[in-house]
Amino acid sequence: MVSRVDITPAAADMVRMLTVRHGPLMFHQSGGCCDGSAPMCYPQGEFHLGGQDVLLGEIAGAPFYMSAFQYEYWQHTHLTIDLVAGRGSSFSVEAPEGVRFITRSRLFSDAELAELAKTPTTTAQGNTP
Repeated sequence: MVSRVDITPAAADMVRMLTVRHGPLMFHQSGGCCDGSAPMCYPQGEFHLGGQDVLLGEIAGAPFYMSAFQYEYWQHTHLTIDLVAGRGSSFSVEAPEGVRFITRSRLFSDAELAELAKTPTTTAQGNTP
């Protein structure tokens, strides 16, 4: 089964540690502004999802969302969430740990896109974007 988003083992370990500390988590791929285009990690319920936020999948037990506007540009791209040393955004829960989540990407193959077309994505409210 083809996924739209995956996570590296190091990033998954950090998510598990942060889940113990903060409870259930969620990710939202930032679209810019003060955070650039970083994946942001929040305790579930502390980031307000809009009706147009698209659920790309789940990584290390945490749902991963992106705005529908951004999804229009990224829908042909597989995302892998990784972890690197350095301070990221103060808005994301990993910031005090001296690490930050980053998004690595690659284009889907034609075969992967055909497989993904069989299962449409949904928004945070269960609609198709």
